Amino acid sequence: MNREALPLRYVLTRVGATLVLLFVLSVAVFALLQIAPGDPARTLLGQRGATPQALAAVRARYHLDSPFAAQYLHWLDGVRRLDLGTSIRTGAPVSATIGGRLALTGQLVGLGLAIALLLGIPGGVLTALRRYRATDRAVQTAGLVALSTPAFAGGLVLIYVFSLMLRWFPAYGAGQGGDRLSHLVLPAVALALSVTAVLLKLTRAAVIRELSKEHVVFARARGVPERRVLVHYVLRGALVPVLTGVGLVVAYLLAGTVMVEQVFALPGLGSLLVESVTYRDVPLVQAEALLIATLVVLAGLVTDLAQPLIDPRLRPARAGKGNAR
Repeated sequence: MNREALPLRYVLTRVGATLVLLFVLSVAVFALLQIAPGDPARTLLGQRGATPQALAAVRARYHLDSPFAAQYLHWLDGVRRLDLGTSIRTGAPVSATIGGRLALTGQLVGLGLAIALLLGIPGGVLTALRRYRATDRAVQTAGLVALSTPAFAGGLVLIYVFSLMLRWFPAYGAGQGGDRLSHLVLPAVALALSVTAVLLKLTRAAVIRELSKEHVVFARARGVPERRVLVHYVLRGALVPVLTGVGLVVAYLLAGTVMVEQVFALPGLGSLLVESVTYRDVPLVQAEALLIATLVVLAGLVTDLAQPLIDPRLRPARAGKGNAR
């Protein structure tokens, strides 16, 4: 059945579209960094040592004096070999620099996603079942406040309340070993606040829509237990739009780490990106931008391929659409 739902041509079409999108994004990122103001060679040497000879040597070493196409092809060939170049600012390999920060950001995003799922989906189901009641209005109001609060502002409030006043969690830093989780709780909550509201809205709308469908009404009329109706009919039908929202949430969480890591002084990819942009460390910025874009696009690809597997009603339509393309 899975083979019928996801034929090889359908999968290859989606994967091919993903690769094309990544190629376009890589060209765009590379071009934007090339036209950005400032000179990476001068940034590396500083004002005192920026003689014409030194500038020429640095540009030749990092291929900064080559035409745009040659620079891009050289960089792309290195990416293909997992050689992302050398940091202009530190002289360390870019892959090693990113690898040292990747685990922390991955843990932060994973914990933030878990919090958003645990709060947003049950909250959306609850408000849908009790729509237009006091519970629905209270939860939706809380969600609206969370959605309107920037991540850095929410982080500062969390630090003040839970670190300075209650002293439940550390205010900054990543911690070590078993202490890591307590250091990541507040940053993950700050990161998950607004996306929790998004998941809540999506889940509520999807559940309300499923509750009004004929097969659900008929199941209730037949006397099927309410819990069985909710699990086997309503939630199963609402899972596809919620899954699409989860793919968007992952993209937001990756982007939100930039501000959250700055507020909580976490040495992750977000803070590394800020440092790299500040010092115009072109190899690091390019590698991080490509990595984040790849993760976001892959999240969308997984979501796209998982939808027809979760909901059998989408299998013929999704497969047909993939074959048409």
